[in-house]
Amino acid sequence: MKDSADELVDHRHASAYMTHALLLDPQQRVMGYRLAWRAVPGHEEVNVALQLKSLVASVAKHLNAAKTGWHLGRNVLFFDVTADSLLLSELQSLPPENVVLCMGLDDLTDADTRLTLLFLREQGFGFMLCHAQALPEEPEVRGLITHFDVGTGDPDLVASIRRERALRQRPLHLIATQVATWEGFDACAARSVDVFVDGACARPPVKELARTLQPESLLIVRLMEMIRRDVDVREIEAAFKHDAALTYRLLRNINSPAIGLGVKIHSLRDAVNMFGYSPLFRWLSLLLATSNTNACSPFMMQKAIMRGRFVELMGQGRLRASDSDELFVVGMFSLMDQLLGVSMKEVLARVPLNEPVQQAILTRGGVYGPFLALAETCERDGSHAARLSEALFMNASQVNAAHLSAMVWSQDIKTQGVKRKGSQTQGVRS
Repeated sequence: MKDSADELVDHRHASAYMTHALLLDPQQRVMGYRLAWRAVPGHEEVNVALQLKSLVASVAKHLNAAKTGWHLGRNVLFFDVTADSLLLSELQSLPPENVVLCMGLDDLTDADTRLTLLFLREQGFGFMLCHAQALPEEPEVRGLITHFDVGTGDPDLVASIRRERALRQRPLHLIATQVATWEGFDACAARSVDVFVDGACARPPVKELARTLQPESLLIVRLMEMIRRDVDVREIEAAFKHDAALTYRLLRNINSPAIGLGVKIHSLRDAVNMFGYSPLFRWLSLLLATSNTNACSPFMMQKAIMRGRFVELMGQGRLRASDSDELFVVGMFSLMDQLLGVSMKEVLARVPLNEPVQQAILTRGGVYGPFLALAETCERDGSHAARLSEALFMNASQVNAAHLSAMVWSQDIKTQGVKRKGSQTQGVRS
């Protein structure tokens, strides 16, 4: 049994909120996450080793289950570590090929941890050298480095590191970690350098800002209006017949393992008869978010899906079960202007959202708004997470569990191919 001192330490290092930055490739696809821990006020004195221990334990619990394995596919997780915080036993709970440890040169060259570093590298863990202007001279240390932090993506530094990489004839992944604008992102993308983007970065510009919604988006909005008016399911089926591919995509999403209904749905009528109109509105919002692939980046689509699920999960057990779909819509629609390439004013004018949903999106107020605000601060730096979660009677562990579960769910949705990959219609009946 733990003594009171151990319990106090456990409580302190567990009282922190996970935040993340997204690793984007030049096409703005999500390739990984850089995870960090934001301590609750009053617990900042907990050392880095305990924070890393808590973070890795939480990640392992939700992302690397014993029976089902790694839940993020090829995505890679990045952790900031020091020579004093290399906790070998905790790291063993994660798949080495999906983990990169970020360290400064002093920590990488620390003689006391050299054997540990070499062992971790042999297992398959990667190492990113941070805040350096060149690769180290010592061959053994150079052999540890799989990733290199190029800061703002300065072209001279990028060229210099690539020359050194060519000389050593080993793979080396360059990542810009200090890019604050999308102009800077574009400059890095032109040099084939990946970029870490966090919630503090402004939203990316859409590729081509449309004056109005695109045809498929308009059809989905029309269907959502019909659902809100509670029209007969036969009328909704007739509207769906104008786009067989849309029907296929809707049924594919409903039947995907990520949705997890546990029963095969063969038609729109089956779905309505079994679950009602509220889940159908939610599934249509997912289709609406992915209906304008010409204007929106893959990164924004995945971010919106993840935020929708995050907001939904935090509300479960705190609001009525019937609010679950509305919470998901709140999270998704808070980024819908970016996804569709139109103003939020037009989105809200076109799509029949309930008043509490609109209030949450516009002001972060009402019954749903605080859940959205909490998700947003966890996407940034977590600075308001403790205050917002306390107001919702949630603790850090509950928020982190929802955060990680939403990360997995968005990955599952992406894997199932939410985005249109063709107009397959075989086997679909209305």
